[in-house]
Amino acid sequence: MDLRNCVRCKKIFHYVTGEQLCMPCKEQVEELFQIVKKYIEEHPGANINVVAEECEVSIKQIRKWVREERLSFTDDSLVGLECERCGKMIHSGRFCNECAGGLADAMNNAFRKKVEDRSKPKGSAAGKMRFLE
Repeated sequence: MDLRNCVRCKKIFHYVTGEQLCMPCKEQVEELFQIVKKYIEEHPGANINVVAEECEVSIKQIRKWVREERLSFTDDSLVGLECERCGKMIHSGRFCNECAGGLADAMNNAFRKKVEDRSKPKGSAAGKMRFLE
């Protein structure tokens, strides 16, 4: 059993996975998300500072939701996030399209290499029958 302190209310709770929030705090954060989402739908041109002030949510929390791709900035917005790899301005997530594609290719190539290494016979006994005693 993994017990931790909630990062919001500091109460002890049974931690399973994900963010270190107790269930009541998770529900409060989800309610705040729904408020922000509704506000953005009703005021599509609002910037992050206005949304944070009107919804009484921290800019840090809104940016976190954008990184998680639960929210995104519009393409014409002057506000955005930086790609964690190259620093290019992005509207949602952690990486720009180019870096995300490059990382995906690198992962695929690494996976293919490991599979190929396993399929290659090793040593001079490769392909020969062997007996265990």
